[in-house]
Amino acid sequence: MSSVHGNLSGNQRRRMKSAARLYAVQALFQMEHSAQTVETVRAEFLHHRFGAVYEGEEMLDGDVELFGRVLDVAVNYQARIDQLTDRALVAKWPIGRIDPTLRALFRAAGAELEDKDTPPKVIISEYVDVARAFFPDGKEPKFVNAVLDHMARELRPDAF
Repeated sequence: MSSVHGNLSGNQRRRMKSAARLYAVQALFQMEHSAQTVETVRAEFLHHRFGAVYEGEEMLDGDVELFGRVLDVAVNYQARIDQLTDRALVAKWPIGRIDPTLRALFRAAGAELEDKDTPPKVIISEYVDVARAFFPDGKEPKFVNAVLDHMARELRPDAF
């Protein structure tokens, strides 16, 4: 059984999945702010971001399949994911009032929770790490953890 990732270590595969999640959040944010289509943003990320070199630092190659799946589900089921997020927002703020980066993060994480391929605890942990990357000194990672835990328990109660 051969696969695209067949000769990568487990650690490399995990890093590629983590990079794909970060890129998916950035792509969803960019789509909302630039009114570009999912196809346009996907092509830009795949051709110019994955494995690109910025200021001498090579960016991680992301897991292309995961990146595409998260984008597609987030776009195709955005209304359902946003409603799920609204129900999970403890402060009862509508998703429209949430920081746009967090809105993109909740959409990406919601897409992955919908997909049911990855255990919810892994998804929550990964997206809390993404929140830390965007908000290293803030309370956002704890907020993300609470909202995603609520979303996961509603979508996949059997996983807890």
